[in-house]
Amino acid sequence: MGKVTPISRRKAGHIRINLEEDVSSGLTTGLEHYRFIHQALPELNLDEVDLSQVIFGKRLNAPILISSMTGGTPEAAAINRVLASAAQETRVAMGLGSQRAAIEHPDLADTYRVRKEAPDVLLFANLGAVQLNYGYGVEQCQRAVDMIEADALILHLNALQEAVQPEGNTRFGGLLKKIEAVCRALPVPVIAKEVGWGFSEQAARQLSEAGVAAIDIAGAGGTSWSQVEMHRAENESQRRLAAAFLEWGVPTADSILQVRKAAPDMLIFASGGIRTGIDIAKCIALGAS
Repeated sequence: MGKVTPISRRKAGHIRINLEEDVSSGLTTGLEHYRFIHQALPELNLDEVDLSQVIFGKRLNAPILISSMTGGTPEAAAINRVLASAAQETRVAMGLGSQRAAIEHPDLADTYRVRKEAPDVLLFANLGAVQLNYGYGVEQCQRAVDMIEADALILHLNALQEAVQPEGNTRFGGLLKKIEAVCRALPVPVIAKEVGWGFSEQAARQLSEAGVAAIDIAGAGGTSWSQVEMHRAENESQRRLAAAFLEWGVPTADSILQVRKAAPDMLIFASGGIRTGIDIAKCIALGAS
């Protein structure tokens, strides 16, 4: 499955912490502030309700994305294959975790490869956008896509997580132009994704103008990666820095509204603390795709 590397060690730590610790955001999604009007006379048949939709040329049975989580370790490989099998059976979309580990250590690529389990699934490759400031470019983005036979590429934006990570990559300047260059050169759609703090109207407008095909908002209200990093902290100073961001971010409901205002025609994936079908319905009503 590949040798143990600093990146794969970090990925294994992330899995353990998410399983064993409370890493929830101190904020709620904001969805609790919205209620549907009950219709006593719906005037339609339940068995005629169609939840399917077509995204990037592939049909989904329901508007659900199993969003990016992990890769780069044997545990991650098992998780990804189980999730891919579930996505194939239910015909929903799936994203893989950051593939940087496999770009830098190709023997880890099998921890991401799930096409055997999910031949028909709408599948997203994934790299950290900040890596575009650390020597990555269109070539590495294409390698990530080819590695898993992906239908699109996620560039995740996790500036806060990188800032509180002891080994974080924190050169964030000039990324927008590099994202735009990837959008222009890559033959598959590019998706911009947060990791738990959401997008503002300003950021959404900038990304829309740069040419991204979709935004996965990953708003506040679910997992907080600053809290994950708090549990990885090597000393009290690092722990307190990460803990300070417990209540940071744009809540999911607010982020949907802001992104939709900035980009009326943008494909929006709502994520961040989505726990029930009613949450999904609220997100769609607020403007998610």
